[in-house]
Amino acid sequence: MDWWKMKPPEIPLHRKHQPAPATKSIKKNRISPCLSRVIVAIVVWATMALMIAIVGQWEPTPPTCVWPTSCLERTHGRTTRPPTRAQGQSPRRLRRLPTRVYKNNGYLRVSCNGICDMVTIARYLNLTLLVPGLDKRSFWADPSDFQDIFDVQHFINSLRDEVRIVDSLPSDFNKSANVRVLEMPPVSWSSEKYYMDKPSGEQRPPLELQKLRCKVNYEALKFAPSIQAVGDKLVSLLKRGPFIVLHLRYEMDMLAFSGCSRGCSSEEAEELRRMRYAYPWWKEKEIDSEKKRLEGLCPLTPEETALVMQALGISRDTQVYIASGEIYGGEKRMATLRNAYPDIVRKEMLLTPDELSPFQNRSTQMAALDYQVSIASDTFIPTYDGNMAKVVEGHRRYMGFLPTISLDRKRLVELIDLHQNGTLSWSQFSALVKRVHRDRLGKPTTRRVIDQQPKLEDNFYSNPQECLHLSAAHEHYLLTYENPGRKELLVSCTR
Repeated sequence: MDWWKMKPPEIPLHRKHQPAPATKSIKKNRISPCLSRVIVAIVVWATMALMIAIVGQWEPTPPTCVWPTSCLERTHGRTTRPPTRAQGQSPRRLRRLPTRVYKNNGYLRVSCNGICDMVTIARYLNLTLLVPGLDKRSFWADPSDFQDIFDVQHFINSLRDEVRIVDSLPSDFNKSANVRVLEMPPVSWSSEKYYMDKPSGEQRPPLELQKLRCKVNYEALKFAPSIQAVGDKLVSLLKRGPFIVLHLRYEMDMLAFSGCSRGCSSEEAEELRRMRYAYPWWKEKEIDSEKKRLEGLCPLTPEETALVMQALGISRDTQVYIASGEIYGGEKRMATLRNAYPDIVRKEMLLTPDELSPFQNRSTQMAALDYQVSIASDTFIPTYDGNMAKVVEGHRRYMGFLPTISLDRKRLVELIDLHQNGTLSWSQFSALVKRVHRDRLGKPTTRRVIDQQPKLEDNFYSNPQECLHLSAAHEHYLLTYENPGRKELLVSCTR
């Protein structure tokens, strides 16, 4: 019987009008009230002990914001971070959410780079997710595992209300007679229906799936303590003044993969071509570099980047952090950009060799350091819309629409060529560059969605609008002024 349903024992009433009982009966009636009081005392004591135990396990927590908005207070588009913990104060434990109860349809093992999508698929199919493995076939052959980059315990705890995550399969898993091992490749731009043999079980609406992707990406995936500590130090060193992060995708593997060789010598172009053929999973082999450039499908060169930054009005004394791997061509290719912006720094310049040594030859961990700095920067400028650039842009929108200059490379290379052949003066070139990017600054905007043509849509991670909190001013802006058919916006967005 449940303790809160127990009734106290009834105490016999005195019977004044009944005949006096026999001697033995009188003794019995005198004992009954004593026993009743003892029983009541035991019940009361047990109840108090249980309440004390419950109160002892309860830990008050500050009010949390309603997910999917992040726990950053937003006021009229501006972001105010929660107060930092006082020095010496013990950190608060991650609040454990109640475990979600659902039927386990099996286990999902993934080896990929799309962690957020795979968590969503596990939740959709009611599968227990094994801690993901990472793709190690890339050009950099990074041996890092998931736990080398991310805080595994935080990952598991923060998703306990959505999906069960375990480190390994149960010891008796392979002994089960009912085990079926199925393999299927994840398909880009596929809907949730692709992963089900037939519609059955819980059908979560697409909006909920989108919100879960955001929760995984911006809240559950927290960097490992070793990466977090060094990343925090980089940010503190850069915060001596305003700084921008330039994500300069002019690395050897990117140029080989894209087939872009603008500014390279014939020997360098041939080296890039040989690398492209060396990797069979890079499908495109024979590529017209100049044609791709004119279509806006190549990363800007360091020289082109310097021109664009100057045209945008970024002053010469601006502190610029380069977030990238090794630039193809080394300092020779960086000379023009460095002459335009002398205060260029990289993590290798800000950290000691001992601080950086744990991450050497670990390109993913090095990229994680750059990611932390990119999120914290005053302005983020990617020269190519690769995966990291898209996720950083979306993360900065999620944090309160922090400035991100999304370069229109197709229009830019056209303007650069016109300026360099003398058709456009510097003032004309600069005015047009600013005009083209007036509505590409990370402000609230509707993500373009095209039915039956997902490859042509705007990327979800660069603009996860289903998860973003808009102020009344932002909503008014979107409803009143944004017209997808026009290339320009009538007013600037309120920040």
